[in-house]
Amino acid sequence: MKELETMTGQSVEEILSAIRSIGWGAAAILRSYYRGEPDAAGMARSLDIQDKKEGPVTAADLAVNLYVLGKLESIFGTENFGYLSEETYKAQEVPAPLPYDWVWILDPLDGTRDFIDKTGEYAFHLALTYRGRPMLTVVACPELEKLYYASLGGGTFLETPDGKSQPVRVSAQSEIANLTLVASRTHRDARFNQLLEKLPCQNQLFVGSVGGKIAAIVDRRAEIYISLSGKSAPKDWDMAAPELILTEAGGCFSHADGSPLRYNQGDVSQWGCLVASHGICHDQLCTTIAQILAEVDGAASA
Repeated sequence: MKELETMTGQSVEEILSAIRSIGWGAAAILRSYYRGEPDAAGMARSLDIQDKKEGPVTAADLAVNLYVLGKLESIFGTENFGYLSEETYKAQEVPAPLPYDWVWILDPLDGTRDFIDKTGEYAFHLALTYRGRPMLTVVACPELEKLYYASLGGGTFLETPDGKSQPVRVSAQSEIANLTLVASRTHRDARFNQLLEKLPCQNQLFVGSVGGKIAAIVDRRAEIYISLSGKSAPKDWDMAAPELILTEAGGCFSHADGSPLRYNQGDVSQWGCLVASHGICHDQLCTTIAQILAEVDGAASA
């Protein structure tokens, strides 16, 4: 982190303070669209939903993307930092890693379908990565009025709108059969459903958005989240910020083979099976999940 402090002239604490403020500002914009509040001109805000190949995009996504990138670039500039979001990625003619060691990865609205369907289970993600790994991150859950933030080696904290922060830690549940898995109500194909049916833990909690799922784990409402790609896969901006929130709270986040996630690699899709857990049984869970998938895939090809 010393390089970051020298480069920016700010301490890690000052940078975290700045991005927490940006996170709350983004949450306020999202909530204004979610509630249909009038804009500065007194006009009702329209979501202006656009159906894209990777999922719907709303005016709220675009407004937050513009707000956050504007704030980040004004504070940190563009000489030493790259900026990666869905909108900036789509603007690249040929997908390639951004040529920076330090890259901000932004998801202005994680859980767009939940936002549109009014479940309240949407989130905002912001991560600063260094050579493909998260260093400082923020996840805001606007409808819960909670903002989680973490720094590598500095722990995870929960901040409320009154500015008060407290450290958070994952569950200490050690019995696999008693663990709770947090999953989406949708985005579940037959292969994933077969995996869920064969897991030794059958307690389930349904929450939209990756940020909301990881919040459920650090809030001790669940212990496991599994992402299994099919025709598509989650993107860098879905995973980078939640990963550090979980790991700095004592959890683990990896591919099912135990390898770490890498970001800003050119292809922003996080293919394969990703496992997030409270950490106590992580290796055992990964082994079990890999064995189940091998059985499922073997049966399907027989």
